[in-house]
Amino acid sequence: MDRDALETRTLRYLRWLVIAGFVLVTAFPFYYMLVLSLRPIERLLLDPGALIVSLQEFTVDTYAEVLRSRADGGQGFLGFIGNSAIVAVSAAALALVVSIPGAYAVSRLRFFGHRQVSVLFLAVYLFPSIVIAIPLFVLFSRLGLRGSLIGLILVYISQVVPVSVYMLKNYFETIPISLEESAAIDGAGRLGIIRRISLPLAAPSIMAVALYNFMIAWNEFLFALLFLVDRPNRWTVSLGLSLLSNGVEVPKTVLMAGSVILTLPIVILFFASERLLTEGLTAGAEKG
Repeated sequence: MDRDALETRTLRYLRWLVIAGFVLVTAFPFYYMLVLSLRPIERLLLDPGALIVSLQEFTVDTYAEVLRSRADGGQGFLGFIGNSAIVAVSAAALALVVSIPGAYAVSRLRFFGHRQVSVLFLAVYLFPSIVIAIPLFVLFSRLGLRGSLIGLILVYISQVVPVSVYMLKNYFETIPISLEESAAIDGAGRLGIIRRISLPLAAPSIMAVALYNFMIAWNEFLFALLFLVDRPNRWTVSLGLSLLSNGVEVPKTVLMAGSVILTLPIVILFFASERLLTEGLTAGAEKG
């Protein structure tokens, strides 16, 4: 076997070895969390290192307790999930409504300072969230929005719009402008071009940005704690999970069940949108 063939075969095996290592590192914590959530607490105390749930141990009582309302002796996560879904979906959708026209304008229109706009958007992230937390708390308290889901949605929109515009702008710039020029020659207006040409071709980027916005709003803790701490009926999943983690009397199996519930929607959304996230829809769009 010559040296080139040996290196090729070695790299092939190393590639799969590295991929397997990454899969193990990322998937094992979630798998162990799932195993813990499906075991009774007494069995967990006897054998905490078990990686397989036997049929005798298998139970979903932890999930029933987590989802059951607090009035019925549960942890009330079903209500928390509803609040988080309202906040995350609304913030992601409304942020796209603002970001898409803004990103298209920055990428296609030429105006004074358009090159500096992207830098200004990214500069927002130089400031940690805690810096603006107190001013926002005071402002929303005076506006009567503290303790409401609407106020929290507005905060999340302001947090994700800058990076959403930046991400979408970069993708709009990869769409061949000749496609839009051809549509303009055929009589299409600017809005028609955006709706029929730009948006369909930018679907992968829009999906990625929507998923990013949803993840931020679903997992965020600081502003949810700041605005909703005195309104338990409006808590999000992240606040509910912190309640479980701080509760001495709460079994760790129940805490793991809450963690699975917090993580599962993101995993499902990622795999459901994987095709749009990885597929380049602009391939072959321009002929000749």
